[in-house]
Amino acid sequence: MKIHKEGRRILFFTALALLAINLLLQRYNAAADGFNKVFAVVSVVAFLLLLQFFRSPFRNLLTHEDLVIAPADGKVVVIEDVHEPEYFDDVRKQISVFMSPINVHITRNPVSGIVKYFKYHPGKYLVAWHPKSSTKNERTTVVVESEAGPQVLFRQIAGAMARRIVWYVNEGDEVSQGEEFGFIKFGSRVDIFVPVDTEMKVQIGDKVKGGQTVIAQLKTTAPSLFGN
Repeated sequence: MKIHKEGRRILFFTALALLAINLLLQRYNAAADGFNKVFAVVSVVAFLLLLQFFRSPFRNLLTHEDLVIAPADGKVVVIEDVHEPEYFDDVRKQISVFMSPINVHITRNPVSGIVKYFKYHPGKYLVAWHPKSSTKNERTTVVVESEAGPQVLFRQIAGAMARRIVWYVNEGDEVSQGEEFGFIKFGSRVDIFVPVDTEMKVQIGDKVKGGQTVIAQLKTTAPSLFGN
């Protein structure tokens, strides 16, 4: 398992800081040996938790032009028809995947195609499951014209803990299903908006894996892995 590039610098400086603090405690607080040992254990645990957050596991990516693949690891918390005001200005089916701090936080392209729209929105840091987080929080909006035809919109949304969104795509880019399009640091969610006639392959409460779990099937004449 690799460590994601977004975490290498953070891990390096965190390790240096924890090592320095522990050495200073051993040198100048030697009388409090019990406290020093507890702090050393806490330091190791904290670093291991940070290490697992930035892990980048190998994935056998599932690709097919009419399938929408989960853009992130997490839990499906929303499936509903809503009005999408930013780009489509009409009713779309929204699927939301909540990412806890223990999930892999790489975000992946749910479909292959051409990026028709991209915008970064600075904003608030409401908890990720708050109803207004998708329109009030810091977020990015990406619209890809899929190879199957329909346009798919997806958003990285920051949460109460997530304070930095990273993205690797811009308008006009050609993107491939399953490849990384960004990273959200320390927990949040990803929203996907598809046409209302899209066939769902998951339910609320399902756990999904980015790049592997099929969450929906777009309406197209192309042959599908799941049949008609």
